[in-house]
Amino acid sequence: MDNNTLRPSFHIAGEQGWINDPNGLIKFKGKYHAFYQSYPADTVWGPIIWGHAVSDDLTHWKHLPNALYPDRKYDRDGCFSGSAIEWNGSLYLMYTGHSLNGGGNAIRQVQCLAKSDDGVSFVKLGVVISSDDLPDGYAPEDFRDPKVWRENDKFYAIVAARKKHGRGRLLIYSSDDLLKWTFEFDVFGRDCAGIMLECPDYKSDLGVLIYSEQFAPTDGIRHLNIHTTRYVLGKLDYKNKRFIGSDRGHICDYGFDFYAPQTFLNDNVMIGWMDMWDRTHPSYVYGFAGMLTAPRRIEVAGDRLVQSPAIAAKAGRAKKVNGTLSDRMITGMFTVSAKNLRALDLKLRVGPDCYTSLKLAGDEWVFDRSNSGSEIRMHEKDPDSVRGIRRMPFGSGYETRLTVVMDKYSVEIFENGRALTSTIYPHDGADGLELSIEADDCEYIKYDID
Repeated sequence: MDNNTLRPSFHIAGEQGWINDPNGLIKFKGKYHAFYQSYPADTVWGPIIWGHAVSDDLTHWKHLPNALYPDRKYDRDGCFSGSAIEWNGSLYLMYTGHSLNGGGNAIRQVQCLAKSDDGVSFVKLGVVISSDDLPDGYAPEDFRDPKVWRENDKFYAIVAARKKHGRGRLLIYSSDDLLKWTFEFDVFGRDCAGIMLECPDYKSDLGVLIYSEQFAPTDGIRHLNIHTTRYVLGKLDYKNKRFIGSDRGHICDYGFDFYAPQTFLNDNVMIGWMDMWDRTHPSYVYGFAGMLTAPRRIEVAGDRLVQSPAIAAKAGRAKKVNGTLSDRMITGMFTVSAKNLRALDLKLRVGPDCYTSLKLAGDEWVFDRSNSGSEIRMHEKDPDSVRGIRRMPFGSGYETRLTVVMDKYSVEIFENGRALTSTIYPHDGADGLELSIEADDCEYIKYDID
C-alpha cells in the first residue's frame, strides 16, 4: 500500500519517521512555509533536523527538501525548535543548536541563525546567542526555542530558559542586525509552576504570549496533561523591561494532544504539535509518528484567546436536525448550529467495535476516546485520563456553533472560541457519524476538503 494512503489527508506529517514541534511559520514570497522538528530515521524522537512544507491555502501542503541538519559542532546533536523572519528579501531561521557534550550540566543549547534567498536552501551563519549571553544564574543546558520578530525598528527574540536549581523562565533579547544580541529582561521575573517552559510565542498586535509548560501541576479536572500549553494576555514593555498584564496562564487547548504551538510571523494563524510527550504512537505501524494540527485563526475577545479552524473547505447543503442525524465521515469538517441547546450526544468514527464521543454534560463538554480504536498509553494516571476523558467548558448562550475538524487519526473540536484536540486511531472502516440533540432549532453543514 502507498504510504500516502496511510498518512493524514490534510494535516502535516513527516514523509517518514517522527515529527514534533512546528517551527519557522511564515508567509514568504507568496507561500505559507511550515518547518517542523523531524527525525526521519525512526518513529521515535532522535537527532532532530528541520523538515519543510509549503502551501498556498494552509490546507494542501507540499514537502520540500529538509532545511537544517545537525552538522556543526554547536548543533551536532540536534537542530532544535525556532522561528523565521524575513529581512531585506531573505528568509532567516533562528533555531537552537543542541550539543550533548557527555550529558548533564555539560549539555549546551545555543541560538543559531541560517539564511536563504529562495526559501529552500539555507546557509548556516553560526551561533548568535551563546551561553555566555545568559544572565548570571541561568542554566546553559536548558536554553532554547527562540521566537523572533521586529518591532520599533529592532529585532526581538523570546527564548525559553531555566534558573540553575530552579524552574522555567522566559528571556527577552534585542538586536539591530539579527547577528549581535543583547539580553534585555526576564519576562515574569519568577519561576513557572512546571519544571521547564518551551516554545514561547508572542503576538504584539494581539497582546498575547503563548508558551508550553513541562510537568505542570494539575488544575482541577480541566487541566490534567502533565505537559500543557498556556497563554497570558498583555504586552511587553521594552522600556521598563517587564510584561504588563496577567501572569496567570489560561489553557490553550483542552484536549489530550496539543503542544508547542507557533503563530505565523505575519498572520494571526497558529499551528501546534498534535501529539504529546510521554504518549505511545500507534501510527508507528504505518511508518510515522506525530502530526501538526490544522491551522487555526486566533484573535483576542475580552479576556480570552479565540480560535477557529483556518482551512480551505467547501460547504455542502445545510440540513435541519430534528432529534437525530446519521452520516459518514472520515476526513472533513462539519458544523452543528443550535438555538437554546439543552443536550447533545455526538459519536464519531463509529465502527462495529469503536467510536469516539463528545457529550454535553451540564456546563461542560466531555470528550471520550476510551473506545476509539488502538490504545494510546500515557503518563497521566488520574481517573479521567485512565478512562480516556477530557473536558472543556460549554460556552452557554442562546446560540451554539460547534465545529469539528476530522482527519484519519485526529479530531479537533471548536466551540465558542475554545478548542479541544486529540489523536485517535480507529479501526479500518470506522466512518459512522451519529448525532442526537435537543434544541429549539438545529442545522448541520458538512464541508469537503479536497
